[in-house]
Amino acid sequence: MATLPLSIAIQASCCLNCGTTELPKLTATDRYGHRNNGVHGYVKLGTERNLVLREVVQILKERPLRDREWKVYATSRVSVEPVEQRVSTGTETEEVGKVSTYLFRTDTGDPVNVFVRKRNAKYAVNIEVSLLHLSRSDRRLVLSWGMYRADSSSFVPSNFRSSTPADRTTALETPFTGTSSGKFTLELEFEAKQIPFYLSFVLKSPADADLSDLEIRSHRKTNFCFPVGFGRGCPAPLGVSFSNDGSMNFAIFSRNAESVVLCLYAETTAEKPVLELDLDPYVNRSGDIWHASFENAWDFVSYGYRFDEGNVLLDPYAKIIAKSVPHGTGSKYLGRLCEEPAFEWAGDVPPDLTLEKLVVYRLNVKRFTKHKSSKLPTNIAGTFSGLTEKLEHFKALGVNAVLLEPIFPFDEQKGPYFPVHFFSPMNCFGPPRGPVSAVISMKEMVKFFHADGIEVLLEVVFTHTSEGEAMQGIDISSYYHVNGVEDLEARNALNCNYPVVQQMVLDSLRYWVTEFHVDGFCFINASSLLRGSNGEYLSRPPLVEAIAFDPLLSKTKIIADCWDPRGLVPKETRFPHWKRWAEVNTKFSNDVRNFLRGEGLLSDLATRLCGNGDIFSDGRGPASSFNFISRNSGLPLVDLVSFSGVELAAELSWNCGEEGPTNKTAVLERRLKQIRNFLFILFVSLGVPVLNMGDEYGQSAGGSPAYSDRKAFDWNALGTGFATQTTQFIAFLSSFRIRRSDLLQKRNFLKEENIDWYGSDQSSPKWEDPSSKFLAMKLKADEEEAYESGDDSSPSWGDLFVAFSAADISETVILPPLPEGTGWFRLVDTALPFPGFFSTDGEPVAEQPAGLFAYEMNSHSCALFEARSL
Repeated sequence: MATLPLSIAIQASCCLNCGTTELPKLTATDRYGHRNNGVHGYVKLGTERNLVLREVVQILKERPLRDREWKVYATSRVSVEPVEQRVSTGTETEEVGKVSTYLFRTDTGDPVNVFVRKRNAKYAVNIEVSLLHLSRSDRRLVLSWGMYRADSSSFVPSNFRSSTPADRTTALETPFTGTSSGKFTLELEFEAKQIPFYLSFVLKSPADADLSDLEIRSHRKTNFCFPVGFGRGCPAPLGVSFSNDGSMNFAIFSRNAESVVLCLYAETTAEKPVLELDLDPYVNRSGDIWHASFENAWDFVSYGYRFDEGNVLLDPYAKIIAKSVPHGTGSKYLGRLCEEPAFEWAGDVPPDLTLEKLVVYRLNVKRFTKHKSSKLPTNIAGTFSGLTEKLEHFKALGVNAVLLEPIFPFDEQKGPYFPVHFFSPMNCFGPPRGPVSAVISMKEMVKFFHADGIEVLLEVVFTHTSEGEAMQGIDISSYYHVNGVEDLEARNALNCNYPVVQQMVLDSLRYWVTEFHVDGFCFINASSLLRGSNGEYLSRPPLVEAIAFDPLLSKTKIIADCWDPRGLVPKETRFPHWKRWAEVNTKFSNDVRNFLRGEGLLSDLATRLCGNGDIFSDGRGPASSFNFISRNSGLPLVDLVSFSGVELAAELSWNCGEEGPTNKTAVLERRLKQIRNFLFILFVSLGVPVLNMGDEYGQSAGGSPAYSDRKAFDWNALGTGFATQTTQFIAFLSSFRIRRSDLLQKRNFLKEENIDWYGSDQSSPKWEDPSSKFLAMKLKADEEEAYESGDDSSPSWGDLFVAFSAADISETVILPPLPEGTGWFRLVDTALPFPGFFSTDGEPVAEQPAGLFAYEMNSHSCALFEARSL
């Protein structure tokens, strides 16, 4: 017979809580490794097992007591004994796996040893009993046993799927075999598909007909109980993970939970789990991580956790989730027990655009194609796949980045800005083929967009969650602000800079980058990312700094947006950026709105046009400013020029002479000019222009600033005259920014000598005069700078002259003189009718007899001129 290597791992623990109404508590205490090449054959239960154990006992004797870690329950008063053997052989004809041993004592002090091991895809349970107190006349012993979920009220028969309700309340009885040494032994064998479960039993010594059977229980007067196919598991990674051999590991954080139950479901529509596994704090816990593993999933399809006798909750790290049937106030979602589907990313090349090159379009995935006018099949409308079907619309606008409103699972009553989970897309954004379809659909969408040079950015909310459906029941004092800070505690505010929450956020962001190839993130309510555990504002918030310097995340677009979806005005504060964070610029929107309604200062407008130096001159540049006019909260663009009631004072809107819908030509013409003006200023300002879904065709919310009043995108409306001229104007502006990237797509601020400012009469602007409503600027092409940067586009083009008028009267504008042989060409005049109000070729401005160039600008209009050779 061949010589076989033997490796033994022994774990000392003891079953101290063995009843069927209470789960076993197993203490992991000591591990020893031993290898003996002199052992021949298989190490099986019985005589050869005793040889192994004798070697272990010798090791224990030789090892000093101070090197051992013995742990004993104070209530048990039972010392710990070696309990786990791992047996492997070099040449095996029978697969022998890990052997787990559970040592019990009867109520009379006799030993009961249980050995569980996997053998040839089955599980063998060997029970060995030494009843020293049993009289020789009663040398018969029977095992009365059953399989359970968590306690005796959850009986699981050996053939659960074909059993009847009556079967599920009946215990089985199996006789022991006596040995010559006076012990009793038996072996039970279970199919792998039956595990994991708890096996609970009592010992019976049959008596004569006129006497009752003698029942023998544990030293605690309870049934003996132990797990089968249910292991200790590992504390990392968090969530559920799958090994190549088919085993699964579960791990979840909870510092303050006293008990954790892993709940497994066989059906997605089941209200209650079919198996509940109590996690033992002495075995299934490392630090603040609770963990467990088992080797076979049976036919379980989903899982969740119950904490401290509460409701079943979703694993925060679950990667694929599905709707559940909530019981009480439990989670509406459960994690799915399936591996993430493989996806073919070969050929995917992220556009990797620099910030200054971006033109962003913000949209809601569902609303963008859900409307029947999209003419998409019902299984595609409102999904990620629907976006790919409308890719040509983005290309027509000149957009090279889409910013998706939050796609994490969210509270459907409150909307996407109240998430319940951070590691999976909302299932409704995928085809109705199950939760995996949303994952695949999104990856296909990202790859499709990348192929056309369009980046995908995600709005994310990590500062708060919805009420009751997220992590409140897991460990509220660790995940949330519960320290009496009223403005945080009442709003389910996440304690973002607490280490475990910070780690969860980082893990989530990395997951979206590595698994979905997203190109960046816009952090909603970003000012709350600066809050410490006591609600104080931190100068160096750990999370914000960690994102800035993370080797993976720092290479993506990271954008702070201090808008608070809960309706609160965020505290104005300088956002720490480490030269890596960009910001959504609310000041840009406010100052442009004020100027065009005739109430702003020229100095404020000039600051926004030149890249917002008051915010971004601290080591960043104008490209760090994400500029917008309207967004998905507040008034949409067409409503900004149509409604201005007292209740809308915060919107800084102007109705152009009449509130709401009107048929007056003068009002309608003024509104049309104002919409053009807004778009024009957005695109000629330094920074990143951000368009909002629906503004290109005049989508209205009826004057309501509420997010909930936003409507689905109406694709039929793109055929209107207004939509036609507006989309063409946006496309022109996008193209013009690229052509004149030397002046309009700058990473750095303009040099002072490369910009001149003018009032209406060629005098210096009256910067702080509220009554002054005209401003013009001359941007000088810097051929030297373009040559140094390798940009060969600017030398063929001349200076730009841009004029802005919020006055109620016309202005005669005197354009700056030009060298001989050149002239000014008008490219844009927002007061002219379509299609003449913008032109790529341009219209030459006639030179006056005195060598001057004069141009008559109408009220409430903007104009753009370019110097070209005549």
